[in-house]
Amino acid sequence: MSETQQDLQALVAQLSKRLDAAEAEIAELRRRSDASIPEDVIMAISAAVSAYLGNRGKVKAVHFSRHRTWAAQGRQTIQQHSIRAKI
Repeated sequence: MSETQQDLQALVAQLSKRLDAAEAEIAELRRRSDASIPEDVIMAISAAVSAYLGNRGKVKAVHFSRHRTWAAQGRQTIQQHSIRAKI
């Protein structure tokens, strides 16, 4: 084989290893995001928010988002917003 073919094979092998590592990391992140949040953690977060607000705040509901980032949540909120035209 020529040197160019050997270089290409080495690059393909390296990329395959990186892809396998990335897929394993994605699978782990999906597994973590699908796990439920324990009640004691929610209570601790609620207490911290209440203390920060000077005990004036009250947690009325907890919503779990399936998005991975705050940016994705913001995009979804904006895309769901509809503008009503006046006729």
